[in-house]
Amino acid sequence: MDLSYCVVNTNGRQLLLACLTAIREHDPPALESEVLVIDNHSDDGSAEAVEAWNASAEGLGDRLRLIRTERREGKALLDSALLREASGELCLLLNEDSELRAGAVEALVGALRADPRAGAAGAQLLDPAGVPQPCAWRLPGLATSLAGALFLHRWAVVESGSERTRPVGWVQSAAMLVRREAARAVGYLDTDFFVYSEETDFCKRLADAGRRTLYVPAAEVVHHEQLATDIAARERRLVEFHRGRDRYLRKHGGRAVALAGRLLSAWSYGVRALAAALLPGHDPALYRLHARQALHPDRGGGLREAAAAYNLAGGLNGGRDTAAANGA
Repeated sequence: MDLSYCVVNTNGRQLLLACLTAIREHDPPALESEVLVIDNHSDDGSAEAVEAWNASAEGLGDRLRLIRTERREGKALLDSALLREASGELCLLLNEDSELRAGAVEALVGALRADPRAGAAGAQLLDPAGVPQPCAWRLPGLATSLAGALFLHRWAVVESGSERTRPVGWVQSAAMLVRREAARAVGYLDTDFFVYSEETDFCKRLADAGRRTLYVPAAEVVHHEQLATDIAARERRLVEFHRGRDRYLRKHGGRAVALAGRLLSAWSYGVRALAAALLPGHDPALYRLHARQALHPDRGGGLREAAAAYNLAGGLNGGRDTAAANGA
């Protein structure tokens, strides 16, 4: 089989249906493909909605397989499970809030097949208004931490925005095509990362194994960023974000680099908090929260804890922290 679409969903019913519709509309007929959807113990009727949609004339029939988890799990574990289940030579990892545009699949597949050394390729992500978003970066380290502290991140770290396909450090897994054999060779995604920085670590390990990661601007995917609109889970998301970043730096740079990263990141967010207090329309509390978590990434409860509480409470039958666990 040529291609496996691998979609992870957590309580994103309507976005998931839009994602699947876009797959059906933009799946290249020249490729033999399958669609795997893993539903992360949703309690919004996502799984039932997929089954009803697939049974309709608009569905994908036996090309779609729905997998239900028995408990709320992390993104790295779920993406790894899909990569193991997939039959395709290539696997397109998608979030439920990612919507393919015409030509995106052909561009990603063409880029990987044209470069035998490439192990992954990322699309150009667009916001719902169609505005391109940063979606490829240099791999984190001391240099990128310094660039962030000097407010040079946009110029020194962001690697998307080019008009040509090129190697980059890492790309977002919201729309990332992976060579399945390359993923297997590096042990898939590291489940020590619950969510955030798991794709960064994956691209780093691909690079260590001699595999490039490509940024493919011709492949456009709308990313609705469901989590960005979930205010109730904001603090848990920030905890998990900084926790993942610190884990990456400790794993690949050591304790000294991770400590420098924490200090430099906290400094940059602290400066932003001061500036936000003087500028209308900005939220200094958000930047203070970022600064606190950057400095102390081990403190607070993140999405991992929210998912654990959800599972302990009985999930579908007894979960009380559903909103906070939605990102897990």
